[in-house]
Amino acid sequence: MEWILYLAIYALIVAGWWMIFVKAGEEGWKAIIPIYNTIVLLKIVGREWWWVLLMLIPIVGLVVWIIVALDLAKSFGRGTGFGVGLIFLPFVFSLILGFGADTYRGPAAAGATA
Repeated sequence: MEWILYLAIYALIVAGWWMIFVKAGEEGWKAIIPIYNTIVLLKIVGREWWWVLLMLIPIVGLVVWIIVALDLAKSFGRGTGFGVGLIFLPFVFSLILGFGADTYRGPAAAGATA
């Protein structure tokens, strides 16, 4: 019976990320492909594709995820507090971002990567 709960939680997480991708102008199915979804997420926030390689390095990957989560919040017009929510409770805050009234405002890090 536990697997039903896990499956339901996973479905909610996928739905949230799917909607985030759609709001950002990407196709939703890209959210369910491992590694590729991270590359698309980096594009959404305005970071280079090779940041996915940094995410594979222990500790560095954690720091990179923090930066990406904060950039994602800013890309949707949210503040640092919401970014912290994406860092610590991504399964909740991705649903809020995906199904809420937030609109994609463009990559927050676009000016930072040149």
